[in-house]
Amino acid sequence: MKDLICVGEMLIDFLPGSEDGVYIRMPGGAPANVAVAVARNGLDVGFCGRMGNDDFGRFLLKTLEEHQVTALCPELIDDAVTTMAFVSLNEDGDRSFTVARKPGADMFLSRADVDSAGVGNANMVHAGSCSLSRGLAADATYYAMECAHNAGKMVSFDVNYRNLMWDDDRGACMEAVKAILPFVDFLKISEEEKDMLGVSPEEAAKLYNIAVLVETLGADGARCHFGGRTVTVPGRKAVCVDATGAGDAFWGGFLSCLLHHKVTSTADLTEELVLEALQYGNIAGWLCVQKKGAMESLPTMQEIQNILRGES
Repeated sequence: MKDLICVGEMLIDFLPGSEDGVYIRMPGGAPANVAVAVARNGLDVGFCGRMGNDDFGRFLLKTLEEHQVTALCPELIDDAVTTMAFVSLNEDGDRSFTVARKPGADMFLSRADVDSAGVGNANMVHAGSCSLSRGLAADATYYAMECAHNAGKMVSFDVNYRNLMWDDDRGACMEAVKAILPFVDFLKISEEEKDMLGVSPEEAAKLYNIAVLVETLGADGARCHFGGRTVTVPGRKAVCVDATGAGDAFWGGFLSCLLHHKVTSTADLTEELVLEALQYGNIAGWLCVQKKGAMESLPTMQEIQNILRGES
């Protein structure tokens, strides 16, 4: 029985190094990052996805395994397809992007992969909306969420919109997200992406019976809609205004806290536990931002607990 299975499409990000214009090649894609973040917190994690048969795909598989993430469908594909984001930081800490995409990203995932992953053998299944963008991968991700929901498993979903993945079609992204929401127990959105729900976050939580809906607010912290109440965790001052992976670190910390407490059903949730998970996520995102978002900066539970103990 795994604590978490992440389902998603493969991306590769080139993240900034220690100096402007220096790039570090890192695996990307929100589900992959969340898988690594949760694994670093001592939980049993599997990643359901395929890799391109090139140096990027092999690098991604190696990195996941180094972080103790079990690759549930690690097959390499001859016609490699990879999305690359070349990222640099300017002197103010802001990011700039140059992006290139090879066609055919729908080759990564299939329903057969989902079946072989055994999503019913996990306490929670997680995915992100970029995985719903097109083709077989979109079909497989939807199928994984539906299977997990029907099996009574907890389902986590991260609304993330990338123009690249959706060919600038924000409307299509909104429709795909709304189609998946009836299966979702834990939903994460950012301030910039909450319009993807089609209604306000409060209304969406009620309309789709979402147990916990979390809005990440950057430097302003996070706001959570839970049990008809809204609670807020204040933000923390960070060295860098933005960082690739910070939102994934937040969600990794949030889910890790719930899974560490052996939450296997939304009926196990209490307001105190949700607030604790919010606090863990907030600190995890803040730590990642401070280190400018490198994969190695995804924090462990021990790092988060050390900060909490220092504040008490």
